[in-house]
Amino acid sequence: MMAYRFSETHPMHPLRLDLTARLCTELGLFERANLSVVAPPVATDEQLATVHDVGYIEAVHEVSEHPDVPNEARGLGTEDNPAYAGIHEASARLAGGTLLGAESILAQNALHVVNFGGGMHHASASKASGFCIYNDSALAIQRLLDGGVGKVLYIDVDAHHGDGTQSIFWNDPRVMTISIHETGMSLFPGTGYANEIGGPGAEGTAVNIAVPPRTSDAAWLRAFHAVVPQLAAAFAPEVIVSQHGCDGHRDDDLSNLRLTIDGQRQSALDIAELATRLCEGRWIATGGGGYNTASVVPRAWSHLVAIASGKPVPLATKVPQPWREYVHERYGIWPPESMGDDAELWWRSWEVGYDPADPVDRTIMATRKEIFPLFGLDPWFD
Repeated sequence: MMAYRFSETHPMHPLRLDLTARLCTELGLFERANLSVVAPPVATDEQLATVHDVGYIEAVHEVSEHPDVPNEARGLGTEDNPAYAGIHEASARLAGGTLLGAESILAQNALHVVNFGGGMHHASASKASGFCIYNDSALAIQRLLDGGVGKVLYIDVDAHHGDGTQSIFWNDPRVMTISIHETGMSLFPGTGYANEIGGPGAEGTAVNIAVPPRTSDAAWLRAFHAVVPQLAAAFAPEVIVSQHGCDGHRDDDLSNLRLTIDGQRQSALDIAELATRLCEGRWIATGGGGYNTASVVPRAWSHLVAIASGKPVPLATKVPQPWREYVHERYGIWPPESMGDDAELWWRSWEVGYDPADPVDRTIMATRKEIFPLFGLDPWFD
């Protein structure tokens, strides 16, 4: 999976995957009796074609074999998505990991699956975008549908709007995509507003909560709990697929949010609870964005693995010293000593009331007004 490497200086550097796997190992997560680590296969062109245009897949192959000939019309060979030899196989392997998760759910070989190398949510059916070549989450969702699953809920907590996944299922009422992200007025890709609600016949199945810059844990979690659980229950999915980009962290340079590891861990716990309550536990979780390679990403995604395997790592847990020493030797910095950021996670529930002077509350209300009535819910009181 380390072959997904645009360049040594590109923000999406695969060392973040290496450091996450090393931290999971040091924490003993990979030794848990109920957890198996499985090598991801390379997705076939036929599998990729279930959500991607054949012409686009051919374009990725071409750039993969001739990286000196970009295809900017397809988003390949751009500043965000530099071309390199082998880009097809590397991207198809990330996709294969999440597809394997869908196969495992369908075969009842697993209840929870994590692919922290996945979460490539900007890739659309016909174009690469935002560091993403193939949309692994969309591929997994389509495989679940093709395998007989009636409804799939996709929850995206990356700082950036999950535009690619939304666009692929825009007209499909069997898939609800919920994205909570920094507003497109201040952050790439510039989309994801409350009035993006889905295509004809699928109105209400695209849900967007576009929070303002500098939103912190309390406001983020208020927004999440004012929208997501209610719509999830009304939609009644059979499987949840979630994207856990951790670039909303206050120490990540690619967004303007102010989240902490504590808040991101809580989001994962909340999604796990929804899967338990609504889907008999069926849940596929992916990674996504996250560009503070040493201090943030490994901790956030190790928490995700721990939660998925049924025993969360307490926030006060000390980061294993061998891992810290490895990071210091590799980067010349000392990462945090604790698995948490010692943040205050209390948030004001929606039932306490709506404050029209609060920009986050206005965001919440904009989404609730657009979507809730379509599911028989009251945007003010439900």
